[in-house]
Amino acid sequence: MGGSANRAHYAPRVPNLQAGVYVLGPGNGTLSVRTKRTGAAAKAGHNLLLHVTAWQARLTIGADAAGSSLQLDVDGTSLRVIEGTGGMQALGDDDKANIEETVDEEVLKREAVTFRSTGVIAAADGRSLGVTGDLTLLGTTRPLAFDVTLGDGGTLAAVAVVKQSDWGMKPYSALFGALKVHDDVVVALQSR
Repeated sequence: MGGSANRAHYAPRVPNLQAGVYVLGPGNGTLSVRTKRTGAAAKAGHNLLLHVTAWQARLTIGADAAGSSLQLDVDGTSLRVIEGTGGMQALGDDDKANIEETVDEEVLKREAVTFRSTGVIAAADGRSLGVTGDLTLLGTTRPLAFDVTLGDGGTLAAVAVVKQSDWGMKPYSALFGALKVHDDVVVALQSR
């Protein structure tokens, strides 16, 4: 990422992505969360892929990078288990429902999650945007940086690693701490 001098220097020159406002949500994109298991009893648990079912991202591309922004709003009760890999046995519907309830009640506590960019810098090749901003999670706001990759045909993709403890979250654990969710959670956005 660069300083404000770089923001003024690079204008977003992106083929297939003109200045304007682009709105993404479940109808034209996927917002996913991947967790990994750790701990002495990790083999008993599952690595999870969850999809967020109620969210909206708004990417504004200005005439220059200084006029560009990204904001994301997530309903913290809308994560659904898509798959669980590993583990002693496959996840059934009841298992998935129990995980979703745990995420709602104990992990995200039914609170909204938001991201507001504070800076967007276009790469010199015009194929990606460096985004910095503030992620608010469980009432704590901290900086987060990631890249948005611009694909052929105007598709967008972004991946960010969220370290739960940076937001005051204690990663979920079971079996007296022998099975835990890894502190780093991978959040990915992909347009269709």
